[in-house]
Amino acid sequence: MARKLAAELLGTFFLVFFAVGVATLCFGFGVTGSSFAAGVVATALAFGLVLLALAYVLGPISGCHVNPAVTVGALLSGRIGITEAVGYWIAQFAGGILGALLLWAMFSTTPLYNRKTTGLGADGWGAASHIHIGGGGAFLAEAMLTALFVFVILGVTSKGANAATAGMVIGLTLTVVHLIGIPITGTSVNPARSLGPALVVGGTALRQVWLFIVAPVVGGAVAAALHRILFRAKNLESA
Repeated sequence: MARKLAAELLGTFFLVFFAVGVATLCFGFGVTGSSFAAGVVATALAFGLVLLALAYVLGPISGCHVNPAVTVGALLSGRIGITEAVGYWIAQFAGGILGALLLWAMFSTTPLYNRKTTGLGADGWGAASHIHIGGGGAFLAEAMLTALFVFVILGVTSKGANAATAGMVIGLTLTVVHLIGIPITGTSVNPARSLGPALVVGGTALRQVWLFIVAPVVGGAVAAALHRILFRAKNLESA
């Protein structure tokens, strides 16, 4: 269990440090220039590729959830127990906060960084959204994107699935989720990824972070329900 929790903490730490780091460079520092689309693609690839690598390295240890919403899906689909799930959640949030703190410490050494104006890749709606989406739309988007992401994970890691390609499918799915989600909310689909940067940035990001915790949890629960229904039907047909 200790190895699993260490893997979840380390994986979430790496995901936040590297992928949120790319988001901050693109949208905070403006390294992609005036092209918003270039920043979206770069950030989406960063999240997808980091998770792809982590899935193959940490998957054999903990399953590489590195996301409380994924753990919710695993819990409700009967793959892990509540005690293990709580341990995963604690490790994931701790890893996300540590990743954000180290990222902030690194960026703070440049005179070009300002916590309030440069930010730290935090998510948001309203004025904090590129398309100024409302709270209801942001909630729906995050729940739907998370449902797709977790549903894919549960499917490609189920019994009989091809384990060799699972990491690639998961990474590419997260990339697609970010391609549509970044202009809408910045894309969370991961409460631990959102909480760390929000704690560092404060202000609007911290006031709005509840949505990026609750909506992904709802999405994870929806994914677990769909997985149970569809895969139970599949098993009954093959019986």
